[in-house]
Amino acid sequence: MTNKLFLPIPALIVLAGCGAPREVHSAGSAPAIGVTVVRVTAQQWPSLYEATGTVRARSSATIAAKWMGYVREVNVQVGDHVRSGQLLVSLDTRDLDASAGRAAAAHDEVRGAIPEADSAVRGAKANLDLAQVTFRRMNELYGKKSISDQEFDEASAKLKAAQAAYEMAQAKRTQLDAKLAQANQEVRAAEVTRSYSEVQAPFAGVVTAKSVVPGDLALPGAPLLTIDGEGYRFEAAVEESRLAAIHQGQAVSVTLDGMNQTFDARVSEIVPAVDAASRAYTVKIDLPRSPAVRSGVFGRAVFALGSRTVIAVPSRAVTERGQLQSVYVVDNGVARTRLVTLGEKSKDQVEALSGLNECESVIFPVPPGIADGARVEAKP
Repeated sequence: MTNKLFLPIPALIVLAGCGAPREVHSAGSAPAIGVTVVRVTAQQWPSLYEATGTVRARSSATIAAKWMGYVREVNVQVGDHVRSGQLLVSLDTRDLDASAGRAAAAHDEVRGAIPEADSAVRGAKANLDLAQVTFRRMNELYGKKSISDQEFDEASAKLKAAQAAYEMAQAKRTQLDAKLAQANQEVRAAEVTRSYSEVQAPFAGVVTAKSVVPGDLALPGAPLLTIDGEGYRFEAAVEESRLAAIHQGQAVSVTLDGMNQTFDARVSEIVPAVDAASRAYTVKIDLPRSPAVRSGVFGRAVFALGSRTVIAVPSRAVTERGQLQSVYVVDNGVARTRLVTLGEKSKDQVEALSGLNECESVIFPVPPGIADGARVEAKP
């Protein structure tokens, strides 16, 4: 009798394309572990570009004095909110008060001389009128040969003298008008100079720096305070090669270090000059108002530059062992460890740069105790 050797024939299930994974069941082997799988598919992800940068105030001013003087009062501290026109620093005004007093005195002196000058003009005009009447009378008599040549010459000379006196009085009165205008300008200049003793906020904002205390000598142009205006923007350094894909008004996602918050913002300005050292452009992004945002904070701006095709798997399907990252792939009913190289993340998905092909089946979630080579059975 011939002995026949019967070998178990694996039952193979093979589906074309992205069908179910092939499963092999061997009699007498350990029970298969029930797992759920997800198909590795190609997905359209936005092509993202990340640029680092710093938060800056939309408007910032370094406050300095226009006039040299000793500081009398400093009315604000670092961190104080100020309103437009608020008094920040007061300087000693004694010298300015003296100058303003001299200008006012000169102005009053000129105004006081005006009535006298007007009176002189009126007197000169009266003498001129009398000289003209007298000359006309003497001229008639001279025509009748009733007066001598000397008497006629004397009347003519008196008329000319009266005319000259009147013109001189008018000139002096005109000079007083010019002096009065000059005195008015000096008074206004003294008032403007005196206003330099009060340093005011140019706009509403927050005091971010203070380098002055009472008693200091304030010099013209020397910084006293720094004020950041209300409202901030993120200034990102964008590579020269990426600038063509960025435009004004483009939506941007900004994440600031130290803040567990992401801001939805838009590009407000692109500085049309490249930094020679970094070959990067500065792109300014307006940030929404937030009490937590401060000038100088480092962050990252993410720009969406179209879309790209990626191979993605669930983030929790990835197992990490040290610096190695892997997933379990179902191959003929057996779990196989597959080393992968990962890229960007998007929500609960992660990009697989290498190690996986489209249509492969990845075990997710990963059951505890599974190992490479374990028999598995995919559940619906």
